[in-house]
Amino acid sequence: MSVIAWLSVAMVVVPIAGLAWSLISVDRAGLAAVRLNIRRSKGVQNNRAAESQPARFVEIGERLAPKGYISWLDKLLARAGRPSGMPLARLLVIKPALALVAALFGLMFFLGSPSLGTFLLSLFVTALLYMVPDILVHGRGAKRQSTIALELPNMLDQCLISVEAGLGFEAAMARIGKNGKGPLAEEIVRTLQDMQAGRSRKESYIAMSQRVEVPDLRSFVRAIVQADTYGIAIASVLRVQAKQMRVKRRQRAEEKAMKLPVKVLFPLLFCILPALFTVIIGPAAINVMNNFMGTL
Repeated sequence: MSVIAWLSVAMVVVPIAGLAWSLISVDRAGLAAVRLNIRRSKGVQNNRAAESQPARFVEIGERLAPKGYISWLDKLLARAGRPSGMPLARLLVIKPALALVAALFGLMFFLGSPSLGTFLLSLFVTALLYMVPDILVHGRGAKRQSTIALELPNMLDQCLISVEAGLGFEAAMARIGKNGKGPLAEEIVRTLQDMQAGRSRKESYIAMSQRVEVPDLRSFVRAIVQADTYGIAIASVLRVQAKQMRVKRRQRAEEKAMKLPVKVLFPLLFCILPALFTVIIGPAAINVMNNFMGTL
């Protein structure tokens, strides 16, 4: 066999060996304790037995993940709002499974037509399928950040109106979270729940800015924390912040409008103009060629 064939075989054998070692190297004492507890509680024996298999797969996924990757993926999920269909434990199981399936199909494809291009294609597809969940979560988080940045000026205006009408800041935020929709309202509700659970106002707002990672929201949280620390009137802070956020939103819209001609240029040059020239100049060119050939 060639070197490429050996590499392709190793690409499949090594992950399978890692999975087998992860299964073998599980703490036997811990498993024995779990089994003993399951036997003692006969009423929930079936439920615990059903839950032990997903827990084992999650443990294998954690062992196969690179160092620091789990915290990075958890940060991505927090930015995306922790969607119910993509919890961290499920992603840790799905990603190695997708990579393993892609590696097996890549090996079959390579053995059918062994070449360097086939090997590189199989390797690329395996890596791509492993990163597909990350790409989906990142895209969802970016879309959520954009939505929050667009909703923030309107939220500040509503909060300013409520505060000037006599409500407290937390009461105004609670009203916005109750009546509003979208990711920003969800984050406000979660922040208020953190404060109700005993977390300080400063820690709750800072945690919200760290979860969302929107620069405008981080600036607003910093202003609110400073106003709370130094005793500044919250209405004046909200008025200044609302004005700044409206200006930034208008500037972002103007920036997108200025980028639009550049984005339209390439489709215009390579897609629209060739077809237009073919329709307009094509018949004239054919007539000229026919007349020229007729004179000859």
